[in-house]
Amino acid sequence: MSGYVSRRAVLGAGAGVGLAALPMLSGTASAAARSTDPGAYISFTGGAFSLVGAPVVVSPEDHPGVVRVAGDLRDDIERVTGVRPGDTVAREVVLVGTIGRSPLIDGLIAAKKLDVSGVRGRWETSLQTVVERPMPGVERAFVVAGSDPRGTIFGAYDVSYGIGVSPWYWWDDVAPVRRDAVYVRAGRFSQGTPAVKYRGVFVNDENPALGTWAPAFFGPGKAPGFAGGFNADFYGRVFEVLLRLKANYLWPAVWGRAFAEDDPENHARAKEYGIVMGTSHEAPMMRGIEEWNRHAVPAVRDSSGAIVTPGHDPYGGTGEWSFRRNADAIKAYWRDGIRRMVDQDFEGVVTLGMRGNGDTSLPDGDGVELMREIIDTQRGILKEVTGRDPAEIPQVWTLYKEVQRYWDRGLRAPDDVTVVLTDDNWGNIRKHPDPAEPPRAGGHGLYYHFDYVGVGRNYKWVDTTSLPNLWDQLHQAHAYGNHGLWVVNVGDLKGNELPTQFFMDYAWNPGRWDLKDIPSWEQQYARQNFGAAQAKAIADVLATYGQLQSRRKPELLNRRITLAGSEVVYDDQATPFYGRELERVTDDWRRLAKAAERIGKRLPAAAQDAWYELVGYEVQATANVYVLREAEFTNLRYAAQGRAATNDLAAAAEAGLERDLAFADRFNSQVAGGKWRGFQTQPHIDYGDVERYGPNAPWQQPERNNVALPDVLFPAVKRIDVPSGAELGVAVDGSQGWWPHAQGAAALPVLSPYRTGPAPYIEVFNRGGTPFDYRITTSVPWLAVDRARGRVDREARATVTVDWSRAPSGRTEAEVTVTGAGRSVTVTAVVDNPSARGLRGFVEAGGHVAVDAEHYASSVGEWRRLDRIGRTGAGVTPWPVTAPRRTPGAAASPRLEYEVSVLTPGAATVWAYLSPRNPALPTGGLRYAVSFDDAAPQTVDIHAATGADDGLMNTKWARNTSDNVNVTSTRHEIDRAGVHRLKFWMVDPTVVLQRLVIDTGGLTPTYLGPPESGRAGH
Repeated sequence: MSGYVSRRAVLGAGAGVGLAALPMLSGTASAAARSTDPGAYISFTGGAFSLVGAPVVVSPEDHPGVVRVAGDLRDDIERVTGVRPGDTVAREVVLVGTIGRSPLIDGLIAAKKLDVSGVRGRWETSLQTVVERPMPGVERAFVVAGSDPRGTIFGAYDVSYGIGVSPWYWWDDVAPVRRDAVYVRAGRFSQGTPAVKYRGVFVNDENPALGTWAPAFFGPGKAPGFAGGFNADFYGRVFEVLLRLKANYLWPAVWGRAFAEDDPENHARAKEYGIVMGTSHEAPMMRGIEEWNRHAVPAVRDSSGAIVTPGHDPYGGTGEWSFRRNADAIKAYWRDGIRRMVDQDFEGVVTLGMRGNGDTSLPDGDGVELMREIIDTQRGILKEVTGRDPAEIPQVWTLYKEVQRYWDRGLRAPDDVTVVLTDDNWGNIRKHPDPAEPPRAGGHGLYYHFDYVGVGRNYKWVDTTSLPNLWDQLHQAHAYGNHGLWVVNVGDLKGNELPTQFFMDYAWNPGRWDLKDIPSWEQQYARQNFGAAQAKAIADVLATYGQLQSRRKPELLNRRITLAGSEVVYDDQATPFYGRELERVTDDWRRLAKAAERIGKRLPAAAQDAWYELVGYEVQATANVYVLREAEFTNLRYAAQGRAATNDLAAAAEAGLERDLAFADRFNSQVAGGKWRGFQTQPHIDYGDVERYGPNAPWQQPERNNVALPDVLFPAVKRIDVPSGAELGVAVDGSQGWWPHAQGAAALPVLSPYRTGPAPYIEVFNRGGTPFDYRITTSVPWLAVDRARGRVDREARATVTVDWSRAPSGRTEAEVTVTGAGRSVTVTAVVDNPSARGLRGFVEAGGHVAVDAEHYASSVGEWRRLDRIGRTGAGVTPWPVTAPRRTPGAAASPRLEYEVSVLTPGAATVWAYLSPRNPALPTGGLRYAVSFDDAAPQTVDIHAATGADDGLMNTKWARNTSDNVNVTSTRHEIDRAGVHRLKFWMVDPTVVLQRLVIDTGGLTPTYLGPPESGRAGH
């Protein structure tokens, strides 16, 4: 090009300038663009270009999504600076455009003012740079140039991110920090090319939250029978946040929704924004299964089963969803889906294969030949309708649930198809690409979950994702060559903001985000949404929140329920936590809620809505559920013991429910002026009652948190009639019984200088309505009790401690006597005070030794500590994740060694607490080994040992994923008391060890495992 620049006025936010020619000037910057973090070229103190007041200009000839994003950039600059940018060329100007599509950008390239080497021709890549004297009358321009339209869109939104506009500004009402000055630094900047080609979300399980809120907010439906809400305006908001997160792909909502029909503008809006559309694993050939359900006409069959009256609906199916029995109707249905994609000319990725209607296995059986015929038929339709080679059309085959069996039996999709591997719905990947197989032209993909409906229990309420666990699984996927298409089930989207953003950031650049970088990522996330002042404190809250949620999802806090075939199996106790565990974990949540509350009070008024939506609600409401459950379960125990405090606990549990409803009401009615009315409606408490909810009760949500049924109250508390007199009751730490009622003597847990955790207690309680005085005495002077005397109205707790400098060596029994209300109870205290001589490492106490994985004495080979991945601390895993299988036992074999002092020789069981991983590698199984000293290692196949399969939801798998741990054991003979070397051997990579517990005969049931043992010499 040569000549001059046309400086005609640009009208409207979506307009731009035409560029007839650019002068050939010297001085072009040609340095390679620096790959940077998002927005790293933005400064608030000075730079080469001031964004305040600079117009944002785009060519109308560019992609509609680029023209649109220029308007968003103007809006964002105004949000931050208070100054609205213009849209016509000025002396200093922001130029936004696509290489090969925008005359503005192409003119700069032709004039050698803009070097696009390293950007041109790449996938979704952008360049940000300041160009001096780019055209006559323009002193300098800040140029945002994309290799393709989405590259430009991502580049523009990267500027928005850099100046302080959160991707969640609309979805979570995040107000950016106001700035009087915003600059662009000198240099050439790029965020690089995404590592994963297609990156997106699945909006799913969207009832009741989105399904309640969206119709009220976005209005009635546009299609017959459509309830509304999930229209082009709704999806426009979804598309925008995806693009701001540098995502490009969507599976739309499916629970009674039909994307193409609910609003005829939906596909056009996706095209306008530049979003690639797909359909879920159960919706082949660009047609949601709801379309079939809406239009299917029942078939009439004769006595032989042949269809005699098929019926017909040109927009949907005829008869049943069966390829064996209704192939013609299904092929016509699929053909219409591909024809619609061609006619509307939107960008899409076509789902192949077939599953049963309603997220089930095929009614036709799981024969490999049938599935091969289905895929071949679909490929034939693609060629027939599009007139193109199917290899030119992006396609996926998703190996979800039972579909993976076809692959395991040898069925392979055509080489150009992206094979999407999946997790087990609980965040544990089921299969990685096999390095021994030839690379696929279509590559591999990943389908992952932050939300799920199904066994062992729905989890849809609040974010429960552990970022370290997410990092580990995404790192494994990328390390094994899975980078074609990643999609994550985000449920309602709102509520899973943090893991969704991390998922997209990691998919874009896995090399940027190592495990050690997660704390800085959390601080960056907090700073983007709430400013710098409280970012570190907020990041700490978010980190602790993720760790605490890793223990157990809040929907699973009532009694553990599993399925054995068609039978529902209940555990005996009401809560999964044992003894003081429930107190401890509830106190952890109380502390976190208080910390969050303090931070919230320090934030400015403008940040309060975003704070509640992104942090405050999920922390406070989850903590409250723990407080509620603690009161409920304690009430049930108290009722069995006849305690006077029973009814107080019933009232406390019911008050917890009222708080739960009040938290939701604040979200629905007060936040953002009621913008989210009806959103916080997800039941999350009253799961599991078969009598109320039928055979799916172990996992399916109740219809409401507080179900109003005759003679049924929630919480499931009990009230008792308390006698008017005074009556002594005594309970001891570690026992469900009470005295003098219980059979046998009352006994405290064994007291040892190597016992960790809080001191054991004795509770003195009243079983009547009249207070009484009590006294506690000990039989030896070196055994002490705090609160040794007092007056009991409801109850009093006294802790028992030992003066170890005065206690005799060896094993001693002492007595603690409780007297009150005319009765006495004697409690036995067994005191074990071993000689410290010769003890090293973790010392047995109370008949067990507990060691956290990261506290090994030495290691052989390469191992990686994974902070915060476990339920109680860190995990440790062999490294790298692509390491080959190893045979344990040789001197150089990778292992962790733990120094322990065992006081009780003889038979012992070693329990290994592992992250509940699947055998995702082609070697089959998932193995580790354990040994003591020089004994031969005992190898354990984790899944063979527990009966859990590869993630297809049998009873043991449901238990492991619900508990978020897989506990397996080995039996050993320890020949002598003293110091031993416990060795944990690598066999397979991807095994994550959390804890080891040696049971020498005294281990009592726990959920998290006993506290880590004390160490000699520490």
